[in-house]
Amino acid sequence: MTGPRSAVVVNPVKVPDLDLLRRTIVEGLATAGWPEPMWLETTPEDAGRGQATQAVEDGAELIFVCGGDGTVMAVITALAGTDVALAVLPAGTGNLLAANLGLSTDAATGVQVALDGGRRRIDVGVVGDQCFAVMAGMGFDAQMLEGTSETAKKHIGWLAYIGGALKHIRDRPMRVIISLDGKPALHRRPRTVIVGNVGRLQGGVRLLSEADPADGKLDVAILSPNNLAHWAALGWAVMRRRERIPRMETYAAAKIEIRSARPQPRQLDGDLIDPGKRMSIGVRPKALLLCVPQPEADPDLAYDAKAAARNAEGVRAAADDAS
Repeated sequence: MTGPRSAVVVNPVKVPDLDLLRRTIVEGLATAGWPEPMWLETTPEDAGRGQATQAVEDGAELIFVCGGDGTVMAVITALAGTDVALAVLPAGTGNLLAANLGLSTDAATGVQVALDGGRRRIDVGVVGDQCFAVMAGMGFDAQMLEGTSETAKKHIGWLAYIGGALKHIRDRPMRVIISLDGKPALHRRPRTVIVGNVGRLQGGVRLLSEADPADGKLDVAILSPNNLAHWAALGWAVMRRRERIPRMETYAAAKIEIRSARPQPRQLDGDLIDPGKRMSIGVRPKALLLCVPQPEADPDLAYDAKAAARNAEGVRAAADDAS
């Protein structure tokens, strides 16, 4: 595959072992005859949207994004509607899109996925002027993120979210009105409402088994557990990949509006946004060109990601030789 001009968006403050990351990308691309990429650093004021926009204007054909959920979402917002491909390299304290691609914390596998040439156009969700690729949420899921410390995430990864969840597991439910594609409104008292484009949460837990990232719709999960027993039954069914999950309703829609009686915590792709009483969510069909493990047509974006991890040995070796 002919190598494109590339730009890497990276936050050196948050990305561990930046030297190794640089070697992995530069030397890995060189093994396939691709040119050395240009590096653009994020700033506290700009998490990556401005840098990615500039890269597109400068003619980049492929952008590697290195960072956590906030950085990835900023770059997705810049690339939505363009023909520039996005390659995700897991970094930072959380990366939901990387989890849905089946990527571990190994950057070499992310480079290999880009080299293998799997490309897929997927939908993106839209909230205000921000785009997301994985999911939006109001309620308990955002409370869990809010209650999880950055220090814990750095030390134990996604398991840190369990502590954040336990802090709020006994909180009162919300009172919401949910509108889906203009149909009669649903009046519910859930703990959380999750609107997903793909199915996996942190740790690879697949919550939305029917989610298809290229069907022009978003999947809506309304979770209404009222006590610890309900939470246990719901969690067990999710872990066992049961077809029916207790205390969870699911729908699919292209236009979703969630209205609450009082401000609620909210999140986009695992990144907290300001609390609010309303969340209006739309979809831009097939707006993002994403590097995915082969075969690129499978609804599960992580299909055969293990093959890419095995094939990345050459990328790892090249990085080691350059050290």
